[in-house]
Amino acid sequence: MNRNASRAELESPAVRIENPVLRGFNPDPCMIRVKETYYIAVSSFEWLPGIRIYESRDLTEWSHRTDVLAGQAELAGNPRDCSIWAPQLSFADDLFYLIYTDVKSTRRPFKDVRNYLITAPSIDGPWSEPIYLNGVGFDPSLFHDEDGRKWLLNVLWDHRIPEGNKSAGIAIQQYDPERRRLTGRPVKIFGGTELRKTEAPHLYRHNGLYYLVTAEGGTGAGHAVTVARSRNLLGPYEVDPRNPMLTSSDRPDWPLQCAGHASLVQTPGGDWVIAHLCTRPVEGKYAILGRETALQRVEWDEEGWLRLAAGGHTPQPAFEVPAEYANRPEGFRQPAAAAGRFEDDFAGSDLGRGWNSPRILPGGGWCSLTARPGYLRITSGESPQSLFRHHLLAVRQTDFAFRAETSVEYRPDSFMQMAGLMLYLSESKYLYACVTADEEAGRVLSVMRGDGEAFEFLPQPVSVDGAGEIGLAVEVDGAEARFCYRGAADKDWRELGASYRIGFLSGGFTGCFVGICVHDLERLHGSFADFGFFRYLGRS
Repeated sequence: MNRNASRAELESPAVRIENPVLRGFNPDPCMIRVKETYYIAVSSFEWLPGIRIYESRDLTEWSHRTDVLAGQAELAGNPRDCSIWAPQLSFADDLFYLIYTDVKSTRRPFKDVRNYLITAPSIDGPWSEPIYLNGVGFDPSLFHDEDGRKWLLNVLWDHRIPEGNKSAGIAIQQYDPERRRLTGRPVKIFGGTELRKTEAPHLYRHNGLYYLVTAEGGTGAGHAVTVARSRNLLGPYEVDPRNPMLTSSDRPDWPLQCAGHASLVQTPGGDWVIAHLCTRPVEGKYAILGRETALQRVEWDEEGWLRLAAGGHTPQPAFEVPAEYANRPEGFRQPAAAAGRFEDDFAGSDLGRGWNSPRILPGGGWCSLTARPGYLRITSGESPQSLFRHHLLAVRQTDFAFRAETSVEYRPDSFMQMAGLMLYLSESKYLYACVTADEEAGRVLSVMRGDGEAFEFLPQPVSVDGAGEIGLAVEVDGAEARFCYRGAADKDWRELGASYRIGFLSGGFTGCFVGICVHDLERLHGSFADFGFFRYLGRS
């Protein structure tokens, strides 16, 4: 906790759990409640199997329920920080509706986006084929009005704006579910405030008014939640006189930074809660874990504006559990801030749930659990900078400190062939401990570092010729990482190179992942590696 925070801000007699509730790369949360179950959908960007959805029965214990878009999105070749943005989940007519953007380019002045809608009778599917809606702007959201009509909202991107961000505000257009298409023309209903960069619209009906909740100020330090309201759907919308409703932009030392992009739900007992994104920078500046999801209690004031229950507009580092859950007759088990844990021993017929891969589905023709039973065989892909066939299986980093281990058997013939353990933010930012080959030393271990335009091999290669299966591990503590290795007959681990600073594994829209991978620059699918297990154990 921040030592500058007051006792009143951080302590309460109510039952509280620590924020964020979804740790690691879990940005742009859209939260809804269907009967007694809450769901949160988060952005996945270039990572598949796609939009991740979490569920909870009490707003405190969240579990990974499903992933959507596994076979319905073609992301190969999409630039960094593009692909699947800001999914919006809603429920009406006994159907789940999921709206999302597939971003193909963000190169200004234009922004090439494709907005889609899919539906399903259950959160687990089956999901319909995507319905193309428009390309007006990103962050689409579907509003189901009380009269039965449906409306699509999204950012209005205006390439004519001469400088900087080109968000011109929020547009709305009616959606016809029978014809499965938009009708009429989009109407601009909100131009934003002086915070600018207006995006992430969510529309709610409360006490006869339409409330428009948006994100403004960009996704960095200036991020904020802006609320406006109107008696008429198409406006005009009046901005909250105490705007912003939520931000940490004026508290640079606060534990939760970049707070914004909120969605709103009401509990069965009548309490109100928002989900919003935030970051927890390491050493005050490196958002290595990416953008995470936090919860806040909110309430309506006498003038009908949405306010943090704790007062002010600063996101609280702890979430006050609504009384209906904290005071249940069967009791309330306050979940501990448990460290992350993921293990896969590759003993079954399917990969463990939770694996991700950039731009292509995990598995497919490049992963096999049957070629060598008890092992995962990964066939080589292109280089770590590939936007098409990067054969990396990875999991989110969810802890400031963790250890990840694997074992790999790989017999490279060339320095162009590599397999091992990788910390990965993007195709230009990674730290990779790999088994490769050297013309003189034979099979060796080395570490390579990619940081934008900079690339280097860090230690002298370590010969492991004839050592059989190799154990690889990485230990991360804050902004420091250290690799180690051991042979099949070794009991003790040995350090591989020095301690590496990993602050460069931050920035952009995603977060750091750790995983296993195989690359072959001579020939796609030209070699393979067998991995005996993978284990991630958090310590925070």
